[in-house]
Amino acid sequence: MNSWYTVKVKFTKEFQDGTLKRVTEPYLVSSLSFTEAEARIYQEVGEFVRGEFLVTSIAKTDYADIFHYDDAEDWYKCKVSYITEDADSGKEKKVNNNFLVSAHSVKSAYERIEESLKGLMVTFEIPMISVTPIVEIFPFEPGEVEGDEYNGGGSIAPQEEEEEIISPNVNVAFNASEEE
Repeated sequence: MNSWYTVKVKFTKEFQDGTLKRVTEPYLVSSLSFTEAEARIYQEVGEFVRGEFLVTSIAKTDYADIFHYDDAEDWYKCKVSYITEDADSGKEKKVNNNFLVSAHSVKSAYERIEESLKGLMVTFEIPMISVTPIVEIFPFEPGEVEGDEYNGGGSIAPQEEEEEIISPNVNVAFNASEEE
């Protein structure tokens, strides 16, 4: 299962007026582990940053869902609260989830999160909305990290139609071309 990681990258950025300044920018990466998040950020950021850059921190970030709208570049963190009943004790308990939504303002973020969650079967409230410094989000895409055989990438040679699979733990061989 993929998790979201906030990865901060430090590099020299050239501004529109031609000045250079050392900046640290946070990016959000969906990956299976801290290691994969770091590998993905090197791959993604390496495409548009000229010169050297440094990953300064990686932190696991808990978002229930992310709602992206193409017309906005600012990301807002929305805290959504609702009441649920504990199955064991029968007591009510308050549940808080964080969502991320792209919007132009706090007002439009509120309207967009409300619209996105209107199908929820419980009554919810939005006690907090705040702008985040997140620059860009890199969602999970299978096979994206080169050499990562767990998500479909890597340089494994294509298998021929007749393949034999041998398990190292069990004395069983399976020939994929044999029919029962």
